Amino acid sequence: MSIWCRPIVRCVNLHRIHMRCSNFVSVFHLCLSVFICGCLSLTPCAHAQDAADDLGITPPNFAEVNEAMRSGVERGLASLAQSQAEDGSFGGDRYGKHVAITALACLSFMADGNLPGRGLYSENVSKGLDFILANVQETGLISANSPHGPMYGHGFATLFLGEIYGMTGDNRVRESLIKATRLIVDNQNHEGGWRYQPVPVEADVSVTICQIMALRSARNAGIHVPKATIDRAILYVRQCQNPQDGGFRYMLNTVGSAFPRSAAGVASLYYAGVYQDDALQKGLDYLLRQRPRGNVSSTPHYYYGHYYAVQAMFLAGGNYWKDWYPSIRDELLAKQSQAGTWNSSYGTDYGTAMALLVLQIPNRLLPIFQR
Repeated sequence: MSIWCRPIVRCVNLHRIHMRCSNFVSVFHLCLSVFICGCLSLTPCAHAQDAADDLGITPPNFAEVNEAMRSGVERGLASLAQSQAEDGSFGGDRYGKHVAITALACLSFMADGNLPGRGLYSENVSKGLDFILANVQETGLISANSPHGPMYGHGFATLFLGEIYGMTGDNRVRESLIKATRLIVDNQNHEGGWRYQPVPVEADVSVTICQIMALRSARNAGIHVPKATIDRAILYVRQCQNPQDGGFRYMLNTVGSAFPRSAAGVASLYYAGVYQDDALQKGLDYLLRQRPRGNVSSTPHYYYGHYYAVQAMFLAGGNYWKDWYPSIRDELLAKQSQAGTWNSSYGTDYGTAMALLVLQIPNRLLPIFQR
């Protein structure tokens, strides 16, 4: 059954139980505390994993998380927090006030277990949320400074609102999330995708994946998303796949595959509810063959590509995830500066936020990153 047909299950707010699941031991303690509260029946500790699964929690594998990763994430989060502007925005080192980079930065804090009112970086998330909400227009478009077209930023900002609302139930977020979701639905073009501007004319696979992830997050949080919208989006993404190599073209009328958009294409199929399909197998094989290992400066859209690729491999599971994550984890840690940041052509805030999101996939604290 497609995820778009299943009944909604409200995302578990781990912080209301005052426990973060950073390893198997903490999952056991979480299960024990829930038992003490009388919320579920827990048999001996061998069933701790089953209880965690019932709560929607998958603890990280010990092979995924190591001290170098923890240390790198701590340094990265501390550095990112220092770069936040007074109005809550991120991206000032390159773009000024930018809703996409602000959303990605806040998501990287949330991936470590921080929420408004909870966690070391709770204030950073709260200020970022205030900035995003302040830039929700009457039409539902979320935009501040958008040099490349507002729909990229809108997609990431809507994803952020979906994750916040799903984990906190904050009523002031709900109205903005509904409006932002409606704008995405109303501006899907006749091919089934989205483009830079909030008008249903053109489409490309890169902007389309941003909207699919936003819709998935909103749907997970209980916001209505028409199944027909997702069906058309799936068809569009499928048509963007090149049968010759399994990679994805940028638009239906273009040719040639590339790693970043192919990673986005595979991830978008998973987030749209496609889990068993030849298109996925071909796409994953393409990513394995074409993975960039060069310099960030010489690899176009390095962080963007790895942001989606790690999600695709995580959702694929098995050896895809087992082999991919330790490799990209170590590669990113080697690129981290002494200050704890990651630089990119789109600025340090962007590179740092994206690297932190990739590294923290094993935390499994963001609902969108859970299988």
